[in-house]
Amino acid sequence: MELNNLRPSAGSTKNRKRIGRGTGSGHGKTATKGHKGQKARSGGSIKAGFEGGQMPLQRRLPKRGFTPIDRTEYSLVNINQLDIYESGSIINSVSLVANGLIKSDRFPVKILGNGDITKSLNISAHKFSQSAKDKIIAAGGTVEEIA
Repeated sequence: MELNNLRPSAGSTKNRKRIGRGTGSGHGKTATKGHKGQKARSGGSIKAGFEGGQMPLQRRLPKRGFTPIDRTEYSLVNINQLDIYESGSIINSVSLVANGLIKSDRFPVKILGNGDITKSLNISAHKFSQSAKDKIIAAGGTVEEIA
């Protein structure tokens, strides 16, 4: 066996379809395009979404909503989720990721005030809701906002 006489296995390849090469090929005359019509003509391709001149669906439906360019998306954590920490713990985005409360520290962290907190925790995050701040301080913890 040498490189110059390698061949694919028998039956593993097919000859390509040679359309428009006479009636004997089985793909002559109309060259598998059927009879007449837009799709039989040269350059006869139809753009995606074209509905034969009827107003296309994407133009019939109303435009809705607005996405501001400078919108900041936060990773949200409720204070009732912070009960897994021991009293006096320092909580930041790294420890939140380590304990699985947020997926990654790619987004800034915002602490929300849903639930109750019983332990005094030292929390540093990018934003706090007012109710979260009040509950953390009432429990004897500290709040540090990261710029």
